[in-house]
Amino acid sequence: MMNFHIQLNSFLRGAILLFICFFVSGCVSYNMPDLIQQVSAIMSRPGGGIDPIPEIKPYEAYVYESGKLDTRNPFKRFYIQEQSTVALDKQGPVDDGLTEEMRNEIQNRNREELERFELDSLRMVGTLQNEENNWGIVVDPGGIVHRVKTGNYVGLNIGRITSIAEEQIEVREIIKDNSGRYEERMVLLPLIE
Repeated sequence: MMNFHIQLNSFLRGAILLFICFFVSGCVSYNMPDLIQQVSAIMSRPGGGIDPIPEIKPYEAYVYESGKLDTRNPFKRFYIQEQSTVALDKQGPVDDGLTEEMRNEIQNRNREELERFELDSLRMVGTLQNEENNWGIVVDPGGIVHRVKTGNYVGLNIGRITSIAEEQIEVREIIKDNSGRYEERMVLLPLIE
């Protein structure tokens, strides 16, 4: 039986070697008159000229003048309403309902991660606490878990977390009513089990 395997192995080696030699001999040919003739015909052709580089037009700067347009400025915060000087001259300052603290809260801070989502789409799933801090655990619509504490902002309506309990997170939002006045409202984010 072992003798059969040795004979089979030597037969396979010989067949593979013969197969390789057969294909290599097809690739190597010492008689290549057609190829030599084609290469010499290509090399004897006269060289062509290169097209000139196209003329490059100089850069013209565009000045964006949004003040002259009647469109909304995309870089201006939508929830801050400017008072026009004409309205101030006629009727005095407009009462928008914002206290100085609320105005500073809206204008002078960076937006936080959970302010990208509607408050209804956020879910409170638990709390963590130690001697110093009490955190709420909130899951956003994408399933990412966030740790929040009192003072953090959530939701689209400048919602500031005022307290965190085991069963709910209390949020104070600043919303704009139909008359254009801002007002505060308290919203609860309940624990979902």
